[in-house]
Amino acid sequence: MSLARGHRLRDGGFPAPSEVRKTGVLVVGGGISGLSAAWQLAKAGVDDFLVLEMESEAGGNSRAGHSELVAYPWGAHYLPLPTPEANWVRELLGELGVLQGDPGADRPVYEERCLCATPQERVYRNGLWEEGMLPQRGIDAAERDQQRRFHERMNDLKRATGRDGRRVFAIPMELSSRDPEWLALDRISFAQWLSDNGFTMPTVHWLANYACRDDYGMAHEQTSAWAGLHYFACRNGEAANAASDTVLTAPEGNAWLARGLARRAAGRILTDALVWRIEEGKHGVTVDAMLGDKSVRFAARQLIWAAPAFVLPRVWPAMPAELRAAARGGDYAPWLTANLHLSDFPEERHGAPPAWDNVLYHSAGLGYVVATQQLIRRRLSGTVFTWYRALHDVPPAEGRRLLLTTPREVWAEGVLTELEGIHPDIRRLTTRLDVFRNAHAMRRPVPGSLWGGPRQLLAGYRSRHLTLAHADLSGFSLFEEAQYRGVIAAERVMLSI
Repeated sequence: MSLARGHRLRDGGFPAPSEVRKTGVLVVGGGISGLSAAWQLAKAGVDDFLVLEMESEAGGNSRAGHSELVAYPWGAHYLPLPTPEANWVRELLGELGVLQGDPGADRPVYEERCLCATPQERVYRNGLWEEGMLPQRGIDAAERDQQRRFHERMNDLKRATGRDGRRVFAIPMELSSRDPEWLALDRISFAQWLSDNGFTMPTVHWLANYACRDDYGMAHEQTSAWAGLHYFACRNGEAANAASDTVLTAPEGNAWLARGLARRAAGRILTDALVWRIEEGKHGVTVDAMLGDKSVRFAARQLIWAAPAFVLPRVWPAMPAELRAAARGGDYAPWLTANLHLSDFPEERHGAPPAWDNVLYHSAGLGYVVATQQLIRRRLSGTVFTWYRALHDVPPAEGRRLLLTTPREVWAEGVLTELEGIHPDIRRLTTRLDVFRNAHAMRRPVPGSLWGGPRQLLAGYRSRHLTLAHADLSGFSLFEEAQYRGVIAAERVMLSI
């Protein structure tokens, strides 16, 4: 979220609207959920809609940057092979020419240029790069056996069904089993589940912790066990021309997916639009938004709120009390991203060769992805490393304060210091270093937050003229979840227009 615009919304003091514009459906929020709602509306032949986006471009957490050399991500940077349940993801990929043939096939064929170039990932531990995510060097037989048992257990859970016949961990998560025995996992932490099930070895806990930091921005001691297991067990997508753990990616991360969704809404996305007031009436909704230095009132028959849930109580004075409490009931993970523009590839330590995803075992940061990995067949004069860190080791409010008050130079120095322990010449090769602060990156799936009342109230809420759509309704932020919530909201709205 733009710092200045976000704080303007917090502080108030907006001018009265100076004009009124009418539309059939107004979508507030141009992230993946809002773009997906627009995508679904356009596919159904609805052309009387408008998307309002606060930032200068749509895409939300899937936005990208561009240099003279290559595009690079600012946030989300990959999409796992979609599962059979994620039919709208498959439909989109088919529309974009990435999934070839029948989108409903058990093992579709995917465009080779979008499948992550090998090697896909490696981990840096004790001065050495190792292939894959789980270290093997210096690990005794007992720990290796526990690693094997952990993977076997996760594979079993991928196939597990509840007493209602549904998969226990599906994606989108709304399609998962409602068997109370499995939903009870939401009441304990992922770390506790591991210990309760005999998984005690350091590398197994490290993998679980890394997964939670990577997808949820929080440690596994803080994460719902249901959410932690969902990370490992929900994805069972396969491909005819790639291994099942292969991901779809591009130099710019997931920006290509956002652009693909936005194509159907071409000419109907209004950026730099800060919504500051919503009022629902008998015949529709009025929405006041700042456009430049003036306020404009939008009158719509239907409103899809596809912005983060915590913002809604600030702009909807008449929001029902129970819904207001649910929207405010969750917290958000603060994130830091840095893009290092390098004149050449840095010096390598011993071990596994450079990969797309380069994970750091002993680090507060998550590591970095290489923007030029997908362009491996070209000889380039440099590259871009995108480095990630979730501020999981402090309370979210403290993390946001640190993002706000810590100078860019301090963050940049920390990134360089961390990476020069791995690449000694990183400072000399860095020609530019950009830092991006995301104070409310994604809703945190803490124990008790997923299958209790508040999240489910958000997911199910709909008034006569207002429908909610955002990954917040799932309780955590993934492309599949955001798209699902946007499409569902559009389908609900189309029943009323």
